[in-house]
Amino acid sequence: MFIADIRKEFYEVVANQRVALLVASDIDALCACKILQALFHCDQVQYTLVPVAGWQDLGTAFLEHKEQFRYFVLINCGANVDLLEMLQPDDDSIFFICDTHRPVDVVNVYNDTQIKLLIKQDDDLGVPSYDDIFRDEDDDEEGGDSGNESDGGSEPSGKRRRFDEGAVERRIERQRAKREWEARRREILFDYEQYEYHGTSAAMVFFELAWVLTKDTKDMLWWAIIGLTDQWVHDKITHMKYVTDIATMQRHVSRHNHRNEDEENSLSIDCMRISFEYDLRLTLYQHWSLYESICNSCYTSCNFKLWTLNGQKKLQEFLADMGLPLKQVRQKFNSMDMSIKENLRDVIEESSNKYGMKDIRIQTFGVHFGFKNRFLATDMVHATAALLESTEKDESDGDNFIKALDSLSRSKLERLHSGIDLAKKKLIAVQQTVASCICTNLILSQGPFLYCYLMEGTPDVKLFSKPMALILLSKYLLKAFVHSTRNKRCKLLPLIMAAPKDVEKGTVIVVGIPPESATSDKKNFFGRAFEKAAESTSSRTLHDHFDTSIIELKTEDRSKFLDALITLLS
Repeated sequence: MFIADIRKEFYEVVANQRVALLVASDIDALCACKILQALFHCDQVQYTLVPVAGWQDLGTAFLEHKEQFRYFVLINCGANVDLLEMLQPDDDSIFFICDTHRPVDVVNVYNDTQIKLLIKQDDDLGVPSYDDIFRDEDDDEEGGDSGNESDGGSEPSGKRRRFDEGAVERRIERQRAKREWEARRREILFDYEQYEYHGTSAAMVFFELAWVLTKDTKDMLWWAIIGLTDQWVHDKITHMKYVTDIATMQRHVSRHNHRNEDEENSLSIDCMRISFEYDLRLTLYQHWSLYESICNSCYTSCNFKLWTLNGQKKLQEFLADMGLPLKQVRQKFNSMDMSIKENLRDVIEESSNKYGMKDIRIQTFGVHFGFKNRFLATDMVHATAALLESTEKDESDGDNFIKALDSLSRSKLERLHSGIDLAKKKLIAVQQTVASCICTNLILSQGPFLYCYLMEGTPDVKLFSKPMALILLSKYLLKAFVHSTRNKRCKLLPLIMAAPKDVEKGTVIVVGIPPESATSDKKNFFGRAFEKAAESTSSRTLHDHFDTSIIELKTEDRSKFLDALITLLS
């Protein structure tokens, strides 16, 4: 059931208990976890943190902890399946679920005892009404066999037969009504569960809890901003939703800055200042050279078509138009002349407008730690994601999770800087892979969708065995393809992308993403389609990810699985 008062019905309930925190592997979940950890530290709440990468991890974590814990908090996992059916918990286990995945499973919505949903009601959830999908068994049974109860009676047989006929008709009528209700229920549930999409960031939900408890700090506010930015960077929410939520965060930022003006006098050496920025959509440009950032940012790279010679020429013209010397553009941003840096954003925006890049600037936030360190929210997302899915050393997912969590603390800046270096490598790998896929025509139109498969042996293929990296690549590739193709029909198609997951086990990871358009509602129908296709061909698939549009598949089942998808979606 949905919780109306998060303070009373959630926080005050767990404040004197031991809590198990089960946290999914995404940046928004990490930020929400940091906020909740900070609140628990304030009130000395005992908790155990368990990272969970998928449904199997969640099941294992629950089995390991169900004896010691009664209260479980699930962050960004658990809302979109029937959790009680999956985990089979005891009657006294209580689950608090703060999850951005939609649609929320109807059983979770209508369970009043064990499932408590920390989900904002103002997201248009469109949950079907209780009577449309649940019906009491008694309704079917009542008066069920009244026709046969007259065996012992001595009334004439003619009378009895007439009475039986009435009962039979009533039963037939009831069965027909039940069949109609079931058909309607299937239709309602199909409409409700057809598309997967995302709601309000979990970090924002927990920040609002901290605010209600009057325990919100600047650190918590910064984490909430990163959680929201993660949804924008990984393209999980619509632009409208992003702008609305940014406005909410901006009000909190103004409140905090106003509150702290007198206290710190803004001069303390380790002070933290958050500011609203109308900044450039150039990834990591303040930690890179401007030239490399333009080459490796999805927005500029796709608009210039940098994988072509013409695109490279256009980029040189663009730099000349801005009047920036190549020597300056190619050196680290920090080392550029102050005179150039001062009005750099305006210069870039002016030239971008001439080259058709009307929205090169985006509403976001920046932070200053002391005098030296300045980061944008997007820098944090890229750095943390790179640490979370690092393939550099053979470390476990748990180690990467802890490193990513550390990079969000301002006391661990060296960890954040190592994340930024990894993020640069990742972005270069994405850019090069996109260029090679487009230049070698690896993107095939399969009818109802586009399809691209990264062969074993492709450079950096190991990096793309991770879900976030593969999704980032898919979004970038689809955007680039839409910019480069002349086929109008192909511009409106979704993309399915596959990459080797584990060569020894012979598995591939497959993701499906919706069509690329500015007005897209970001709703993804591939989750359902993948399930149906796997079922109809009995392909060996593993639906272990919290996002249903990401699956693992046996390499040899790939072609029959694709054929089934084409048939299904045509």
